[in-house]
Parts: sequence; C-alpha cells; structure tokens
Amino acid sequence: MNITVENLAPCKKLVRFEVDAPAVKEGYEAVLKDFVRQARLPGFRPGKAPRDMVVKQYEKDIADEVKRKLVGDAYRQGIKDHQLQVIGYPDIEEIQFDPGQALQFAATIETEPEFQLPEYRGVPAKREPNTVTEADMEHAFEMLRGRQAKFEKVERAVQQGDIVVVNYTGTCEGKPITEVAPAARGLTEAKNFWVEVKPDSFIPGFAEKLIGASAGDKRTVTVDFAADFVTPQLAGKPAVYEVEVVEVKIRLLPPVDEAFAKSYGAENLERLREGVRADLQNERNLTIKRNIRSQIVRALVEGVTFDLPESTLQQETRNVVYDIVAEQQKRGATKEAIDQAKDEIYSIAGQSARERLKVGFLVKRIAEKEGIRATEQEINLRLLALAQSYQVPFEKFVKDVQEKDGLPEIYQQLLHEKVMDFLHENARIEDVAAAPAAVSEPAVPVS
Repeated sequence: MNITVENLAPCKKLVRFEVDAPAVKEGYEAVLKDFVRQARLPGFRPGKAPRDMVVKQYEKDIADEVKRKLVGDAYRQGIKDHQLQVIGYPDIEEIQFDPGQALQFAATIETEPEFQLPEYRGVPAKREPNTVTEADMEHAFEMLRGRQAKFEKVERAVQQGDIVVVNYTGTCEGKPITEVAPAARGLTEAKNFWVEVKPDSFIPGFAEKLIGASAGDKRTVTVDFAADFVTPQLAGKPAVYEVEVVEVKIRLLPPVDEAFAKSYGAENLERLREGVRADLQNERNLTIKRNIRSQIVRALVEGVTFDLPESTLQQETRNVVYDIVAEQQKRGATKEAIDQAKDEIYSIAGQSARERLKVGFLVKRIAEKEGIRATEQEINLRLLALAQSYQVPFEKFVKDVQEKDGLPEIYQQLLHEKVMDFLHENARIEDVAAAPAAVSEPAVPVS
C-alpha cells in the first residue's frame, strides 16, 4: 500500500491511498466467498449457487462491500503507520475501483495541532492567605441578618440607607429605553420597585437623588450609564427617569442572639459562628484553588502558539454561541436584542472557543507525556455521583449515557481534572497579601 500526505492548511491534510492489485483481488475474493456462502437463489440450496450466478445477481453489492472494507482497512492502517492524530471523520473521495486493478482513494482529514509543550512543571502562581478574618465573619453575619430583615413604613422624607418604593419610566436620547435597547425592559418602566438608597444601588446615581423626597412626591432623575454597562446599546449614555415615590421604608435587622442562631438550625450562637466560619473557610479554600489553577492555565496558554483545526473551532464556536444565547434568553433578552448583538456574541464566542480548544489540546498532550489516565473505577464513581445528583437509578443512568455516547465526555472531564491536579501540585506557588474582595453569604443551616 502506498500513501502520500499533503498539507492543505494548518491541521488539514489530504492523504492519498493506493492499495495494490493483488490486495484488491484478495479482498474481492474474500467478500465474494461470503456472498456465495449466504446467497439464496431459486433452485439452489443456501451456499450452493454457482459463483457466476452470485456475481451476476449481486455484482453491485459485492463491489460496494469490497470498497467499504478495503477503504476502511487501508485508512486505519495508513493513519496508524503515519501516526496522524485525526480529529473527527475523514472526507473520502476520488475512489477508483476495479476488481482487477489497484484501488485508489483520497481522504481529507483534520489533525491535532503540532506544537512544542511549554514548561508545565513549576508554573508560577500567587496564593493569597486563606484565613477567615473577623471582618469576614462580621460581613457574613450582616448578610444572614439581612435575610431576616423586616421593613417598616415611615412617614418622613427619604434618608441615606432607606428603602424607597417607586414607580418610574425611563428615556434615553428622548425615546423609551426599549427603543434604544429592546432587551432592557426592566430599565424602561416599573411599578412598586424597591430601591435601597446607597451608592451603586440600581443605576449608580439614581437612588441618592431621591433623598429628601416624601411619599407622593415626583422627581426627574438624570443618570449616566457606565461605559462598560452590561447592555451595550446604553453604555456611556445618559438617561432621564420620571420617578414617583410611593413609600419610604426602613430596614429592621434582628439581634444576633440565641434565637437568631436557632432560626438557622444551630444549637446556640457559638455553634452558628463555628458553622459560618467553616462555610467561609471552605469557600475561601475553593476560591484560592480556582484562582491558582486559572493562573496556571493562563500561563500555559500564553506560553505557546499554534493553529487550531478550523472545523473543530467552528463547531466549538457554535456551541459557545448557543450557551450565550440560552443564557441571554433566561435573562429575558428578546430575539431582536440578540440579533442586534450577534456580532459581539460571535466575537466573544470565537475567543472563548479558541481558549477552550487550546487548553484542551495542552491538557491532552500533558496527560500523554505524564501517563495520566482516568481509570474505570474513577469513571464508575463519577457516574454514580452523577446518577445520585440527578436522582436516577445507577443502571438506568449508565445506559442513558452510553446510548448518548457520553462516556468519552465524562472521561475527558476526569482527565482534565487529574491534569489540573498534577499541574497544581507541581506549581511554584508564592504567598502574597490578600486583595480586597467581597465575602459571599455562607451556606446555612449549619447544624
């Protein structure tokens, strides 16, 4: 068998195959023998029909089966011999076949990118302290108190820290905001909308301009959307709101006492503090771990440059676009708004897809070099955990995964995690001072 490989583009090759005539004849005879053995022709017992009659009756079927087997066998052997890391399925064409002559065909394939692995052991990363401070605890308890807050109506003018219930309508460039940004329905009009009077509440500058107003008052409020505002059509633009104050409320927080602790399922206040501290510690450990791994991945991605297979990149980009659109729809974005932002969506998706694929190829190569694999036991444990999370019997869940050909994806997820564990363990980590950061609300109950 003769094989030639031609580079068409980065990660794309044209492979030409030629199977010599004796091999074609041997393959033809083997297939014909099977047809003769199985043929059922009138007047003959199964397998007893004359060879010539079988050829005449099934000539096209025999030729198709010979081509299928020869092309498949030649392709697999050629890819193996030339150590081509093929992605997806080949595009087979130019098949020239005659039982007495050499078989010729060509396969257009995409291959994994070729690149030199950057140094992946000892990647530098910075680690912030993972100690939960008293300030963290105070912030967490304030959030827990906020969950049990009560709101009391007051008959006075709005003050800093109050809750104001308002009706409003907004315009931008003299038009209703939905004409400028169709997805921004919540920014255009609302009734009985609660806004806390503090910096950056709702739209920055909105709430504080209500200070001094009382229930029944109407005010015209002008705000400026930030340059990086989440709705691109409004970014950097001014807006005018006609606001009616419906009510003024104050927020009353419960005292931190034994009753407060028991309301969250803790035996007493000390146990509540212990539980909150443990929750915050677990969350901080996880955040620091993710941050370190993000630094490692970023360093590896920036440490090497290589081309990506085009069709694989296109498919991954489509997947990311689908995810972005689905998320926007969950947030209430209209089809018109999504269509208007399609160029930006595709730009973001394209960049994300490139990074995903690049990381995927790096992880695969590191796994191969280090002999990292996901074992059958690890796969079964992951399947068991997934089945339990979805509350589906294990056997049924495994069957569903197999029918959807989902095992390779689970294997890849496990492999990625194991490679990231390896990179983390071998990273060169430097401890640094903590950067200011918001503390998330702890999970409860803690009993």
